[in-house]
Amino acid sequence: MLKSLMVAKAKEELDQEVLVKEKEKQKYLAEKAPALNISGLSLAQLKDLCTELHAKIDVADEERYDIEAKVMLSTREIQDLNIKVLDLRGKFKRPNLRRVRVSADAILRSLLGSKHKVSMDLRANLKSVKKEDTEKKRPAEDSDWRKNVEAMSGMEGRKKMFDAAKGPAQ
Repeated sequence: MLKSLMVAKAKEELDQEVLVKEKEKQKYLAEKAPALNISGLSLAQLKDLCTELHAKIDVADEERYDIEAKVMLSTREIQDLNIKVLDLRGKFKRPNLRRVRVSADAILRSLLGSKHKVSMDLRANLKSVKKEDTEKKRPAEDSDWRKNVEAMSGMEGRKKMFDAAKGPAQ
């Protein structure tokens, strides 16, 4: 019941609003564009009327242009604010980024500008390892495992392992 009363009241107010707008429109048109009586006018009077109408048309076009400019400005502001709102929310699509290989020199150049003269060679600071040294150590460790198993079996073998591990540390 209450809902139907509210709907009826809203409908009445909407009808009244439409009537008020229609009256305002008729009043504005009567003020800005009165009915033309061109019957019985001489040629000079018609020319004057035409120049007067052209002047009114120019004024109306200027007003229309100004209003359009304001509307465009407002729509741009609205779009900018919508973008800011989306940025603050974080619900915008991020583009897929491509991997770009950039050297350390290029990064320093972009950060420091053209003042960067020192080249950063990261490989020069690395320790060099000789392959020959590592290959010589392996064969000694990779001796026949069967001999080691037999020699290290039982308690004596475990004692030897313990002494061997303890010996080099001393």
